[in-house]
Amino acid sequence: MDDVRERCNAIEECYEFMLAYAAQGLPSDQGSGSGSQLREFLGRAVNALSGLAGAYVAAVKQEGQAIEPYRAFLAVLERDADNSIAAIEMVRAQPALSSQLIDNLNASIHLRALLTDLFLIDEALKLQQFSGKPATTT
Repeated sequence: MDDVRERCNAIEECYEFMLAYAAQGLPSDQGSGSGSQLREFLGRAVNALSGLAGAYVAAVKQEGQAIEPYRAFLAVLERDADNSIAAIEMVRAQPALSSQLIDNLNASIHLRALLTDLFLIDEALKLQQFSGKPATTT
């Protein structure tokens, strides 16, 4: 679970930093301390997103849970992570990162879906840990 926690923290920290950056109204990241930090946060988020579904598979197994009830959702998580990586990488490739560009990235349905995925699976895993019962399928 530590790997998953670290990945989620990197993703959430990036998202929170992007919210603050978007609020600054900057035309570019050039010459801005927060601009260079932004590129670092985006890089960390991409690294955290790469292999995220696999990290959850390992975490579910580590918790002694059956993977089958999670399998279809983990495929969704993987697609959403891949879509988020594509959006972030397109933004990172730009020569200048304006606050408006980052605000649009924040609003991207891909990032929103990913964050919601993380909230959902984290809560499901917490409930499994709390109940001590394996997930069942019907």
